[in-house]
Amino acid sequence: MTLRHSEVVTEADVSAVSRQLGRPARDVVGIAARCACGAPTVVSTRPRLSDGTPFPTFYYLTHPAATAAASRLEAAGRMVEYQAMLVGDVADAYRAAHLAYLADRAGFGEVAEIEGYSAGGMPERVKCLHALIGHALAAGPGVNPIGDLALAECGWSPDVCECESDA
Repeated sequence: MTLRHSEVVTEADVSAVSRQLGRPARDVVGIAARCACGAPTVVSTRPRLSDGTPFPTFYYLTHPAATAAASRLEAAGRMVEYQAMLVGDVADAYRAAHLAYLADRAGFGEVAEIEGYSAGGMPERVKCLHALIGHALAAGPGVNPIGDLALAECGWSPDVCECESDA
């Protein structure tokens, strides 16, 4: 797996993410995935924010069209259906995705308060499709089976730009 979270973050990236979020971006350490146009789609965030707050969501989905697509899937009840899929090989792959997520985040520091916690409900539950899609985009296909499935079903793709002109 090739991690993209080490990609250099520019001031323009931080400004774009701040516009996407509608608030100042916090403690961004990398751009983990980008839209076809180059705009940030997923950021990597320090596991301990500069104000001292533990922050388990290392891969944070920021692209407005992607977050809207994830929200539509959640509103349609897909999380319950995905949860039912966590058996056998899918459960094993989901647990491996959890461990990969923890390893990626650990490269930016260990935080005792969130030790063993990744994001999106991993490894036992499907809790947040935004986090799982963010992980799938950052890690690439084949790492997070539920994130990959949600990305494929959400009706949004990083290969087709849906950015607003100032994103």
